[in-house]
Amino acid sequence: KKDRIFWTRTRGLRARLFGDGAVMQLPRRAAMAVLLLLVLVASAAQAHLVARSASALQPGVVRRPLGARCAAVLEGAPSSTAAERAAVAAEIDPGEVAGLRVLKYPHQLLRAPNEEVAAFDAELAELSRRMFRLMYASKGVGLAAPQVGINKRLLVFNPEGDEKAFRTEVVMVNPKIVARSEGTELDDEGCLSFPGFGAQVVRAKWVKVKAFNLKGNPFNKKYTGWDARIFQHEYDHLDGTLYVDRLTDEERQIVQTDLDRLVALHGPGGAV
Repeated sequence: KKDRIFWTRTRGLRARLFGDGAVMQLPRRAAMAVLLLLVLVASAAQAHLVARSASALQPGVVRRPLGARCAAVLEGAPSSTAAERAAVAAEIDPGEVAGLRVLKYPHQLLRAPNEEVAAFDAELAELSRRMFRLMYASKGVGLAAPQVGINKRLLVFNPEGDEKAFRTEVVMVNPKIVARSEGTELDDEGCLSFPGFGAQVVRAKWVKVKAFNLKGNPFNKKYTGWDARIFQHEYDHLDGTLYVDRLTDEERQIVQTDLDRLVALHGPGGAV
């Protein structure tokens, strides 16, 4: 009786999909499994179409979580809209975290010379941990020591921007770029020291780096793509170079009002 009810209720669907005789030969449970699979496939296809429709309404689809910075990128966007520029600036200023605070442009220490680290001790390891805490609290993916008022050649980053993904954390002491690609990429970046906006920056597609870990052991690494962009952004901080220094005249003109706003807010000495 149950079989007769099942076949009667699904006759129309089976006829449209297979022809009435194609599924009739299957046991009832097997046929139910086939029909369930078809429903799931149809639902997935519909969800995909909805997602594509939503993307079509937003020029420059963002594939990387916004607000993940110091260096943040809107990938797949040949040109940034006003909405995208606002989104890339969606970082958080958590104030003081672990005794550290992000310096805001135009703070003088962001331009000051940075000494090489000489002591690979517990104090250095503790500083890196505190920097990570501040970075995560700021929804960042990278942070350099000068940004917290410590003019040492130390940087930390995590391309995942997630403190749970601690295996992808990177600490680099006294890093040096030993080679870089001739090819470049243009993408949007933002910086925790420049809250409220982002801009397009040209970076090398890959870099080869020599650095030391927290124990003073040297290592070599090649970074490409997203990781290369984060590293180059943070490495610039160690040389007193800010990402706005790398903007074209046209791009600089676009963000000049934002820079003037920061100077008005934080003054010649910047803000701690």
